[in-house]
Amino acid sequence: MSFTLAIVGRPNVGKSTLFNRLVGRKLALVDDQPGVTRDLREGDAKIFDLRFTVIDTAGLEDVTDDSLQGRMRRLTERAVDMADVCLFLIDGRVGVTATDEVFADILRKKGARVILGVNKAEGKAADGGAVEAWALGLGEPLRLSAEHGEGIDDLYYILRPIGDEFTERAEADAPLVDIDIPEDEADEEADPEWHKPTHEKPLQIAVIGRPNAGKSTLINKIIGEDRLLTGPEAGITRDAISVKSDWYGTPTRIFDTAGMRKKARISDKLEKMSVSDGLRAVRFAEVIVVLLDVEIPFEQQDLRIADYAETEGRAVVIAVNKWDLEDEKQDKLAQLRESFERLLPQLRGAPLVTVSAKTGRGLDRLHDAIIRAHDIWNRRIPTNRLNTWLGAMTEAHPPPAPGGRRIKLRYMTQVKTRPPGFVVMCSHPDLMQESYKRYLVNGLRDHFDMPGTPIRIMLRGQGDKNPFKDKKFHTPSRLRKHKASKDPDQRF
Repeated sequence: MSFTLAIVGRPNVGKSTLFNRLVGRKLALVDDQPGVTRDLREGDAKIFDLRFTVIDTAGLEDVTDDSLQGRMRRLTERAVDMADVCLFLIDGRVGVTATDEVFADILRKKGARVILGVNKAEGKAADGGAVEAWALGLGEPLRLSAEHGEGIDDLYYILRPIGDEFTERAEADAPLVDIDIPEDEADEEADPEWHKPTHEKPLQIAVIGRPNAGKSTLINKIIGEDRLLTGPEAGITRDAISVKSDWYGTPTRIFDTAGMRKKARISDKLEKMSVSDGLRAVRFAEVIVVLLDVEIPFEQQDLRIADYAETEGRAVVIAVNKWDLEDEKQDKLAQLRESFERLLPQLRGAPLVTVSAKTGRGLDRLHDAIIRAHDIWNRRIPTNRLNTWLGAMTEAHPPPAPGGRRIKLRYMTQVKTRPPGFVVMCSHPDLMQESYKRYLVNGLRDHFDMPGTPIRIMLRGQGDKNPFKDKKFHTPSRLRKHKASKDPDQRF
């Protein structure tokens, strides 16, 4: 059992930089401008032998209304309530501000266990800020430099007793084992359920789409809590945030990503970083949910996003959000299916699900579509079935003969899954046309029931299979003499 540490403070005091330092990876976006972080990001932190969970929070603003800053503040206050200990950061080079005093008072009223950290404290420029920090009434300030790693060892010695406290609590709550039991109970049959694993590896899902399609709202509805920041403004999400959930009995890890606009429209450096972070989440995921807006579906950017997911070799599910706003549902659904088949032929047969992130309708069908897409993505086909199918396909439609050189498909096997990958041994693989490879891919999808999943086919030439080619062997003198003889009867 580990404890949870929440890093809180004003914008631009270095919370995300310290978060990255503690988790040992650059997970959170970092930039010089204030207010980069908006959502809560959790990570597994490590300082020497100490393990704990750390939460990066949005910068605290002195706002209490329903504006974006007000919603960010409420989310941060929720992180304070969730955490076992808070690390309250101030900027040592700026010193204590009026906003710092307001939130120090809030932390005292909440009765939270607080560690006061003075960040950017390298050199003498932060000496004045470290002295001013005593006036906040939160104990001795800890001088830190998240950028350079200074003061992390001092933080370890402060957190070590807290870690020991939670370890002792976990040991006290643990069930007793290796105790004596009566002989009659020992003879009873063991419960087979005891040997079953208590958890499975979570299914990795990434939700991607254009800005304001409802990605964060959808994930909040799936996990059953307002974990991600939402609102009517477009482009609220910046970091690719992952949350864990037990969705209809399936352990899942869902990535919320920033909305992806056309590249030509992106001029802000921070937005470029956000999109790059979302694309990185796609490469980590197993199933990609491409979320569309029912009012403007299948725009050019939607097609690019879906094509990128297919190119990365991920299982793809198309979800159309805001279905509760549609009046003519049957006609609209027919139009969506026709547009899907026409505009995304590379994903032919992929699931198309209508959902409402606001009301939660359709989430059961979305779950079933994701599970099926994941199963197909992991499917393996026996080699004998593949070669029987390959023979029928080549007999129905023989490969082309470019330049009069006939291509023979001799053998086929599956070499990988996730996505399914196949190797075809053939003659003249460099002459094979792409249209015939698409013919084979579509045949695999139809015959082996693999709709929508990316399929990779690689052609390899067999070469000359004669093992004695280009090899010289020593011939005994007796045989050389017989071969040289003109009389055939004297050779052997």
